[in-house]
Amino acid sequence: MPTALPSPLRSYWTLDVQGVRHPELESSLHAETVVVGAGIVGLTIALRLCEAGREVIVVEAMEVGRQVTGGSTAKITAQHGLIYDELIRTAGHDQARLYADANRAGMEQIARWIDELDIACEFDVRPAYLYSESDALVGELRAEAEAARTLGFAAEFLERAPLPFATVGAVRLDGQAQFNPVKYLDALAAAVAAKGGRIFERSRVRLVEAASRWRVVTDKGNVHAEHVVVATNLPIKSPVGMARRTQPRMHTAMAFPIEPGRIDGMFLGVDEPAHSLRTGRGSDGPVLIALGRKFNTGHEADVAAGFAELEAWINRSLTSAAPIAAWCNEDYDTEDRIPFIGEPDPERSAGFHIATGFNAWGISNGTAGGVMIADTILGRANPWRTLYDPTRPASKEFNKGGESRSLVDGVEAIAKGQGGVIDRDGEEIAVWRDDQGQTTELSAKCTHKGCIVTWNNAAHTWDCPCHGSIFSAKGEVLHGPARKNLQPATKE
Repeated sequence: MPTALPSPLRSYWTLDVQGVRHPELESSLHAETVVVGAGIVGLTIALRLCEAGREVIVVEAMEVGRQVTGGSTAKITAQHGLIYDELIRTAGHDQARLYADANRAGMEQIARWIDELDIACEFDVRPAYLYSESDALVGELRAEAEAARTLGFAAEFLERAPLPFATVGAVRLDGQAQFNPVKYLDALAAAVAAKGGRIFERSRVRLVEAASRWRVVTDKGNVHAEHVVVATNLPIKSPVGMARRTQPRMHTAMAFPIEPGRIDGMFLGVDEPAHSLRTGRGSDGPVLIALGRKFNTGHEADVAAGFAELEAWINRSLTSAAPIAAWCNEDYDTEDRIPFIGEPDPERSAGFHIATGFNAWGISNGTAGGVMIADTILGRANPWRTLYDPTRPASKEFNKGGESRSLVDGVEAIAKGQGGVIDRDGEEIAVWRDDQGQTTELSAKCTHKGCIVTWNNAAHTWDCPCHGSIFSAKGEVLHGPARKNLQPATKE
């Protein structure tokens, strides 16, 4: 473990943000549209619909903005790694242009709302840089800069990045931005409520079904609507399966105090392991937000080692300060690096919309996709439907699943405060031993598709290595696609 890893793990953006809490759904309601998930996609859709005078209800399993969006680096940028040269080569110039235009429009929508609603969310315009420490990747940086220029970006290749350690090349993109995503989404939620929208928190959706209208069911209430949008990172329900067409992955993330002026801008390394860097405004001065290497969810036996690796790199390269926050964040990749957003089966399941597969770039893509879904519901034209089309050809085997990395010989092999998976008479059992040594035993089968979960020894969660569901140490669903908690172990 890192020498001073904060406990429990918690996103930096949530540390000092209170926000206005919303009630639970406890009755049967009706609306034109029900949005499942109060992240950047869901609240973008809700506000756009409310601005058009439409009736909308948002149902959130936990709290507004505190999940995936609230765990991001929150870069408002159309610079998404080495993407434009690849898109031009694999999808064609027209598709690459659509991707660039959609993300520019997403950025503009965020800036417009921040201005119109006077949102205090630490919005700062900053240049974004791709950089490398390896001579072998300089050619790819040059190609990316040229590809971006053909798509209308004022991209510039530099011989080195403005960082306090050695680099051999960089691509600079001006006019990008950053913000506090939790403060931004709290403000969007307030705007939705002010315009007549209704938001319900702590209301996990257990069932989405088609009747005379769409019916969304929680533990205490339900909503009937003509349109349902499932904006839950990976859909908890979809008429066309997305679980095998996307790959869940995680990053380790940490926040550190940093001296003013140490870095200026947003940075993403293209080497492996890649590091993402930006600064934020802390109450006591600037804060560095850093991401470490990515890894497939549930495929890492020692996540804590990843935090130690990231902290050691930061201490060598940027600051010797101890971390003030640390967390894991999850996203879903697609094979072609473009999200799946829209109606996955418009003929047989009209009015059902999804948004997933943001490849870690959900701030701009999620906003653009949310605008697009709202336009669809409003009957408006939108140029990005073919770009994000969830029915486009894609490999159904992109996600090949995985096996638990937490198998141990017996309960005695599990340290206090940790978990492991044991085999008891042919049943895999997830065992968590608390700090006092008391154990909780659960079925290790994920309630989504039955894969055997892996213990995350840093976040203290059970993570599914197949489709990315995450459960607390006690088995409670934290993130879908699972909708049910891990079940009690049946064998003792």
